[in-house]
Amino acid sequence: MPLENIVAFVAASFLIALSPGPGTAMVLRQSVHGRKAALATVFGMEVGVACWAVAAALGLSVLLTASEIAYHGLRIAGAVFLIYLGVKALISKTTAEKAPPPASHAFRSGLIVNLANPKLGVFAISFLPQFVPAGEAGQGVLLFLAVGWVLIDTVWYLIIVSILHTIRGWLSRPRVRPALEKLSGGVLLALGIRLVLDPR
Repeated sequence: MPLENIVAFVAASFLIALSPGPGTAMVLRQSVHGRKAALATVFGMEVGVACWAVAAALGLSVLLTASEIAYHGLRIAGAVFLIYLGVKALISKTTAEKAPPPASHAFRSGLIVNLANPKLGVFAISFLPQFVPAGEAGQGVLLFLAVGWVLIDTVWYLIIVSILHTIRGWLSRPRVRPALEKLSGGVLLALGIRLVLDPR
């Protein structure tokens, strides 16, 4: 694979990771509960990204574009879950003494948010093939790119978790912690509503 393709792919992947979305809101919300919860969320999200990336590399994600029922069913399920998380964060009473939820819950939330996002699968179909050099075997290169995409996305979210961990003292303040959870909850709610209203 030519070096220029790799450089372009890495640059594009980082720019995509920088774009705020449900993942950023999820990590921000879980950071209220500590580094362990935030890391579990990241790993759950990346397992979801890996599933879509590998599915795209193997050509399985094409089923989403071929079936309107599958696409919209998954879209509505993802939107409902985002709205549920947003409302839950908005109505919850977060205190410094409240025990954080188990890491398994954070992992599951991160996983579902990405697995139930059909736009991620459709995006993978259109994104990864752009960097396959003409004349090369597509599937092997696509799998390589899928792994690279997941790694780059993971690195970015780990940077976010690290930054949030360095300011954990500020995040744990009695006034900041509830406000941060309400803010992230509002973002998740808005993203869920947008996913409902935006069919494509």
